[in-house]
Amino acid sequence: MSQIEILLPKMGESVAEATIIKWVKNEGEAVSADEPLVEIATDKVDSEVPAPQDGILLKRLVKDGDVVQVGQAIALLGAAGSRAPEKPAPAASPATAPVLHAPITSGDAPAATLGRTGPGGKFYSPLVRNIAQSEGVSMAELEAIAGSGQGGRVTKKDILDYLPNRDAKSNGSTAESIATPLAAPVTAPARPAAPVEAPAEPRLKPAVGDEVIEMDRMRKMIAEHMVMSKRTSPHVTSFVEADVTNLVLWRNKVKSAFEKREGEKITFTPIFIMAVAQAIKEMPLINVQVDGTTIIKKKDINIGMAAALPSGNLIVPVVRNADRLNLVGLTKAVNDLANRARMGKLSPDEISGGTYTLTNVGTFGNVLGTPIINQPQVAIMATGAIRKKPAVLETPAGDVIAVRHMMYLSHSYDHRVVDGALGGKFVRRVADILEAWSLDTEI
Repeated sequence: MSQIEILLPKMGESVAEATIIKWVKNEGEAVSADEPLVEIATDKVDSEVPAPQDGILLKRLVKDGDVVQVGQAIALLGAAGSRAPEKPAPAASPATAPVLHAPITSGDAPAATLGRTGPGGKFYSPLVRNIAQSEGVSMAELEAIAGSGQGGRVTKKDILDYLPNRDAKSNGSTAESIATPLAAPVTAPARPAAPVEAPAEPRLKPAVGDEVIEMDRMRKMIAEHMVMSKRTSPHVTSFVEADVTNLVLWRNKVKSAFEKREGEKITFTPIFIMAVAQAIKEMPLINVQVDGTTIIKKKDINIGMAAALPSGNLIVPVVRNADRLNLVGLTKAVNDLANRARMGKLSPDEISGGTYTLTNVGTFGNVLGTPIINQPQVAIMATGAIRKKPAVLETPAGDVIAVRHMMYLSHSYDHRVVDGALGGKFVRRVADILEAWSLDTEI
């Protein structure tokens, strides 16, 4: 072997280039086969390019921070005792030196959306940016982390060590964190301070006649909470269709007498909450919360019920210890919370502490929905509109088609801790409870 070109290897169908993060080996240094030569970062992973065989690193053809195309020569490797050429070798061609495509060892995280370089000049790899994005760490916080990598670069270990000790305030929105940078000093590299800018967002220019409406405080909070939930939990949604004919017939039979006796209207919502509470008692691992790598199994079953306000905003009052209330108690609790929610008379305690949430999208005539989990809970169910539909029934005389009252249940759950088996069984169990409702149920 005289010398060979090491090319940036192919790293997937959609990856065309990589950024050189740090050279591990210096020119003239001996290297062994499979020993890392250079650290690189792509839009998909952080990786290392190892030496394809034993030899001497004769020449580094690219520098730290360079963006290199797949297939481009990045180094020259020679036999022991070889000397580096005076000029970089040209790109590979049939007439030039032999080429070895180095293998590649990959990281384990997709790229994030924060900028590759911070205001202070630090480079942030896709893996670090992905972790920061997932955890809501702002660019200002990244700049404040003392990196252990070359030139003060923040490594995966640095940001993972930082996360457990974050100031509680850093758990807010990314935009808010950027607007209020942390006070920790930037230790490396020492550069003049630069103003911190928020990530670029699409800016719209209203057309003539358009009405511009500023979000009110509640809508801003809802927006932040929804974005945080999707960022925190990998959402999966399972769907079940339920035949609730008996339930509808029973409610039609008792609603007038119930209202006369109790002074309350009985809706389907307390019945749904009763079914959910019963299913939670049978499958308590739905009633959990996640704290890092710890699962907290909640003792109480507190069901949040999403309620639309006259303003168009949403609020989620909580029926506490729903499993301990009978249907009359649940009906009174649901009606009271819904009425006071519309009047803006709920206390902070009445909209906190939920362990599971139910949202009735059927109220708006929707057949089904894919609800977003109400953090820090791990699951939420949406009940769709009840509609008359033709359905196949099995009878002793054979299958028949009949008009039935049908509805969809949509169950969204956090796939970090709730697998498809549990999430699917849970929504199926709720449907079974509703389908088994007896026409003779007393209230």
